[in-house]
Amino acid sequence: MDDIVKAAIAKWPNVPHCYGWLGLDARGNWYMRDDRAQAAGRFCAPSTEPGRQLASKGSLLKHDKLIDFIQRNYACDAEGQWFFQNGPQRVYVELEATPFVWRIGSAPEFEVTSHANEVAIVQRCFIDEHGRVYLETALGFGLVHTQDMLQVADAVESGLWVLQEVVARELPLQFGYVRSPEAGQRVLGL
Repeated sequence: MDDIVKAAIAKWPNVPHCYGWLGLDARGNWYMRDDRAQAAGRFCAPSTEPGRQLASKGSLLKHDKLIDFIQRNYACDAEGQWFFQNGPQRVYVELEATPFVWRIGSAPEFEVTSHANEVAIVQRCFIDEHGRVYLETALGFGLVHTQDMLQVADAVESGLWVLQEVVARELPLQFGYVRSPEAGQRVLGL
């Protein structure tokens, strides 16, 4: 966490948390969700209405320095809710899939990096009923980017990784993360 963020927390310790305004999609992209995006529905929630899912996603963040700031100050609380510490305010993140999105380098190293460009060491490899691949690392649990499935296949074929089957809907409980902190707040009536 940035020193300036730590100083802001110390100076203003009781700033209310923010929910629903920031999302991380399954490809490692950050989205700002204004009032209109939030009114359109949950982040990346499936919809039968054309365009509704895109509207609920919000605006894709493209400013590199802002994205770097978010990623340097991205962390998890004791309940498994991921957030961006924006100065004294904790901005909880809506996750389309998992807290991390992994990119995989080519053979023979198959270097794994997070959406925040952090290097990770694979502990276990999983595949769900939809064919999506996940990695558990010391940094945390995450989905492999769709563009890197060839590298995953090569790592599995070479015997470096062994796929274990999992059920997608059970992943948040199994790996201790919350996909929608905002939904939890609605349940609590806050």
